[in-house]
Amino acid sequence: MNNYRGIMMFIIALIAAVGAVVIGSKWLQQRSAQVNQVVVATQEINLGQKLTSSMFKLVDWPAANVPPQSFSDVSKLNGRVTKTSLQDGEPVLASKLAPEGSLGGLSAVISEGKRAITVRVNDVVGVAGFALPGNFVDIIVNTEKAESNANTDRNERSISKIVLEHILVLAVAQEAGRDETKPKVVNAVTLEVSPEQAEMIDLARSIGELSLVLRNQADVENSKTAGITQSQLLELKDPEPLPVQVAAAPEQKVIIKKVVVREKQAPSPPKNCTKVITGLTETKECFQ
Repeated sequence: MNNYRGIMMFIIALIAAVGAVVIGSKWLQQRSAQVNQVVVATQEINLGQKLTSSMFKLVDWPAANVPPQSFSDVSKLNGRVTKTSLQDGEPVLASKLAPEGSLGGLSAVISEGKRAITVRVNDVVGVAGFALPGNFVDIIVNTEKAESNANTDRNERSISKIVLEHILVLAVAQEAGRDETKPKVVNAVTLEVSPEQAEMIDLARSIGELSLVLRNQADVENSKTAGITQSQLLELKDPEPLPVQVAAAPEQKVIIKKVVVREKQAPSPPKNCTKVITGLTETKECFQ
């Protein structure tokens, strides 16, 4: 009897498992059958490029996983301009396109309220060509302090200071593609800045030499620095003032003079004198 009940329970569990598999398979088939048409690129497209219908095609995409802001009509992309580059087979999203009516070129990829300014660089200033479009850089200026004068030590006048941080590189030379990682040594880099930052860069390059510092794209924190002078860099100390030698006063000799005070002698008492005349000779005789 116990064996019979065990066999029945096993059969019931087996039937339930088979039924669950069948139901799940039908549900997946129905879900996969629900697809939508999505526009994808048929070639690599650079940013700032004007689009035509021949660059895209429609593909079936699971309805439950359709990317937001995607397109289902190729004709809506005709004449639009890309704000970022697209890869072959990548769905086209509205967030990757410039506003309608934008002309092709670099101006289409500049964010609203921003400006583009070009800075002359070399292989050192340009971070050996690793400052590529889409990267972020800081800008350092090497100049002299404004309050310095001719009498100030040059070690104190010269200073290097980070003046701008987290600046987007729009293009290097005449290339604005953001998908390449190979360094490119160029002589000019175009940056996206605000109007105020554009004024700062223009002034900075007129008073000193600029350098770019490549930074991590995920690092958005600004680090305020006070700049550094040659004395601080080389840990030079101000020279100690030489001791002032004061000439010793000549030694004064004290001369002591002995003054002998002589007492006045009392006048001798008057004497009794008698005039004696002898012939033609006259003499005087005095008696005490």
